Amino acid sequence: MKRFWMASVSLLILFQSCFAQTETDQPNGLEMAVKMSDSEIKHFPEPWTVDFNAKPAWNYTQGLIAFSMMKVWKENSNETYYNYAKTYADKFIDADGVIRNYNLADYNIDAVNSGKFLFDLYDHSKDERYLKAIKQLREQLKTHPRTSEGGFWHKKRYPHQMWLDGLYMGAPFYAQYAQFFNEPELFDDVIKQFLLVHKYTYNPEAGLNYHGWDESRKQKWSNPETGCSPNYWGRAEGWYAMALVDVLDFIPENHTGRNKILEILKQVAAGIKKHQDAKTGLWYQVLDKGTHDGNYLEATASSMFSYALLKAVRKGYISNDYKAVAEKGYTGMVEWLVKKNENGTISLTKCCAVAGLGGNPYRDGTYKYYINETVRDNDPKGVGPFIMASLEYSMK
Repeated sequence: MKRFWMASVSLLILFQSCFAQTETDQPNGLEMAVKMSDSEIKHFPEPWTVDFNAKPAWNYTQGLIAFSMMKVWKENSNETYYNYAKTYADKFIDADGVIRNYNLADYNIDAVNSGKFLFDLYDHSKDERYLKAIKQLREQLKTHPRTSEGGFWHKKRYPHQMWLDGLYMGAPFYAQYAQFFNEPELFDDVIKQFLLVHKYTYNPEAGLNYHGWDESRKQKWSNPETGCSPNYWGRAEGWYAMALVDVLDFIPENHTGRNKILEILKQVAAGIKKHQDAKTGLWYQVLDKGTHDGNYLEATASSMFSYALLKAVRKGYISNDYKAVAEKGYTGMVEWLVKKNENGTISLTKCCAVAGLGGNPYRDGTYKYYINETVRDNDPKGVGPFIMASLEYSMK
C-alpha cells in the first residue's frame, strides 16, 4: 500500500511538472514553453494544419508557430522544435527557393510574416533555398500598394487601409532584412509605418489604438471624420505591441527614428496597463468595455501583451514598474486560461479564432461583431505568443 501511494504521488508530480511553483508561487516559464510546444506538435503533427485549415497554406499563423518553435530550439537546443519549423518551410519552398501557394500579386502583408523564421533556418542550415525565399518576400514590399503618405495597405483587396495587425506582419521582417543584408536605408521606411499608423489610430484619452484606418473613408466601418474603425480590439493592439518590441531588435541604437518607436511603445504600454483586468491580470476581447454584456477575457491578446511587456521590461524599453503588470498577465494566463488535457497535453483556451474589417460577409467592427466571433482552444495566434511569453518569463 505504501509503495502504491508513493508511486501515485510520483506520477502526480511528474504530470504537474510544467505547472510547478517556486517558493514565490510562480510558474516555470521555460517548462511551460516546452510543454505548450510539445502539446502543439501533438495536436498538429503537420505544422501547416495549426490554423485548423484543410489545405496547405503559406500564411502568418503557421509562420508564427514556426517562429516560436525556433525560439524554443535556440533556448534548449532540442532539434525537435527546429525540425518542426523546418518541416513547414520544406512543405512550401521548392528546390529553386520558390514559395508554393504564395502569389506576390495578392499583395497580402500577412504572407510576409512567415518569412521571419527563415533567417534562423538559413543561418543554421546554410541552405540557399531559404535565402531565396526571404528575397522573394522582400520583393513584395518593393511594389506593395501604399497610402498617399507611404503606409503599406493591409491587402490589395483592402485598398487605402492600414490595420494594426499589418505592422506585425510586415515591419519586423522588413527590419530584420535591412539588418541581415546591410541595407540601413530601409530603416526609415520601417519606422514610417509605425509613425503613420499611430498618427491615425491612437486615441490618447483611451490610451489605445483603433483596429484599422481607412484613408479613403469609403468603408462603412470607417469614421467619416477620422477614418478609424469604431472599437479597440484586443488582438489588434496585441499585434501592434509585439511589432514595436520586435522591431527594436534590429533598428540600430544610433538611428534617429529609434526614439520615436520607443515613445510609441511607452504610450502603448500605458494603455495596456490601464485596461488590464485587476482580478485576473488578463485583457478583454474589446479592451475598454470589460463590463459590457458578452465581453470576455481573451487569450490571444493576453498572450501578446504579456510577451510584449515582459520583453520591453527586460530590454529596458519601458519602466521596471511594468514588470508587475507583465508578470500578472502571464501568471493569469497560466491560472485562468491554460487547461490540462487527459492525454497529458495542455491547451490554451478562450482564443478568438479570427476577426477583421470589411470583406464578404461584411465585418463592421462593432462591439457586437467582435464579441460574437468564434472562440476556440489552441488558436495559433495565442499559442505562438504564449510560447514566446513563457520564454520571456523564464528570463525575467
